[in-house]
Amino acid sequence: MTHCRDIPACTRPAPLQAGDRVGVVAPASPFDRDRFLQGLEVLRDMGFDPVWSDRLFLKNGYYAGSRRQRADDLQAFFAASDIRAVWCVRGGYGSLGILECLDYALIEKHPKIFVGCSDITNLLVTISRRCCMPTFHGPMVVSLADADKPTIEGIARALTGFGAVKIRAENGCMIRPGKAAGCVLGGNLSTFCHLLATPYFPDLTGCILFVEDTGEKPYRIDRMLTQMRMAGCFDHLAGVAAGSFTNCGSKEQIHRVFADVFDGFAFPVVCGFPAGHGRPNMVLPMGIAASLDSDTMTLTYSEPAVAAPCRDSGLS
Repeated sequence: MTHCRDIPACTRPAPLQAGDRVGVVAPASPFDRDRFLQGLEVLRDMGFDPVWSDRLFLKNGYYAGSRRQRADDLQAFFAASDIRAVWCVRGGYGSLGILECLDYALIEKHPKIFVGCSDITNLLVTISRRCCMPTFHGPMVVSLADADKPTIEGIARALTGFGAVKIRAENGCMIRPGKAAGCVLGGNLSTFCHLLATPYFPDLTGCILFVEDTGEKPYRIDRMLTQMRMAGCFDHLAGVAAGSFTNCGSKEQIHRVFADVFDGFAFPVVCGFPAGHGRPNMVLPMGIAASLDSDTMTLTYSEPAVAAPCRDSGLS
């Protein structure tokens, strides 16, 4: 397993600027065409030029095409010199199966902004660790259809490089006190758990673990976190930053689960960051350093996740 270390600034992708072409991919499940078209308009309104393969609309059961097709489309956009970012349409299920189909050496040679969440957690974590580049946990194309203003503003801040990301759990809860620093890694809890006992599960030593989920009952959240605890995943963490747990029971129930699972650990645990399946869904870079402060309920990145912009981005 690869040690959870910060990514050097020299390997970070170029920031997005107005007019940049964005490759749109579907590495997991098929998607609703109307919401897809609405999401494209949001990308265009932000100043980007979305493009996609003719195979984007393929359906193979609950997959958006075969494993090989989905992997090839993803790699093709990373390799294309005129594409500045790769943005996922939807999660659902399916990204796990393409991990063993990807050419990570090819992707590492072409560091680019890569955005997704939910089932795309498999790719966020694995590309970040194996290709030594930050990835971006954030809204997918179909969810941009009804994204709120803070979400859109958060995308612009995180992906253009004009300032480091800082988010606050305004309505959150401090589960365990303290301050910590480390690279942020994680994503959707149930998806992340499926990486356990595979070659793709990362070493979390020194990490701030980010988790979120949707539609899981409290006992299932408990079960997944307990499995990770018993597997030793939390033994060398720097801290835990939990995002939204949408339709997973009351906040009080979720907070009790986290308090019970992390009882006895010395690192800070804060719940309620506005990232995940709720609104807003703020962009969180994966694989670079941040600090977690339970007193201020903040997660603060030390620097932008993209290379320094060379000119005005032109984005509002």
